[in-house]
Amino acid sequence: MPQPGTSWVPEGHPPLQPHEYIRAGTAKLLTLFRPATGEVRAAGVRSTANAILHPWLKTELKAILQEWVQEHPVVPMDEARPPLAQWQTWLGHPPRGVYPPIRMILVWDNLAGHCSYEITKWLFAHGIMPLSTPIGGSWLNMAESLQRIIVRRALSGQHPQTPEQIIDWLEQTVRGWNQQPTPFVWNGKRRRRRERAHLRRLGGSGAATFAQANRQMTH
Repeated sequence: MPQPGTSWVPEGHPPLQPHEYIRAGTAKLLTLFRPATGEVRAAGVRSTANAILHPWLKTELKAILQEWVQEHPVVPMDEARPPLAQWQTWLGHPPRGVYPPIRMILVWDNLAGHCSYEITKWLFAHGIMPLSTPIGGSWLNMAESLQRIIVRRALSGQHPQTPEQIIDWLEQTVRGWNQQPTPFVWNGKRRRRRERAHLRRLGGSGAATFAQANRQMTH
């Protein structure tokens, strides 16, 4: 039975790459995404080793903090801030060092490089609280969703010949996205559309019930 998705193929006939496809290396997209505004900072690279990832992260995060400090030059200490803006709320205990007030919450995945003492110490020293998504919970990281959109827009129907070409197309797509960014919100319009799709209308009236709930009751 066909299922919702980007494509489907008959059973026993997996999708194949077209004859134009040439595997000549890989390209990766380093991404920082602010869901509230939709703004993206990204860079195409051939490798995401710590020697490449950490310097890029520091440069971009410093630039973001500088913009934020210009808008909010004075930040009260933890005691005068909301609970979600206090170190203790996220650490589960009072901070064991002297850190500046939290200015940013950074959600990222479970790469081993993210757990290094050097990058964690740097983040704390700059008022950045890192939060790792649980294993198997990449869907909680909205950057993953954004990357799928960017990659699909950049490469759909195309047959790049080199990783450098892929990187160039990805970065061009990011620049286009930033010209008119789309904010991401939980429980937004997409979820409401999915809920409406699962509604079962009753006798053509305005009354309705969720199809999934109805199936559960009849089992």
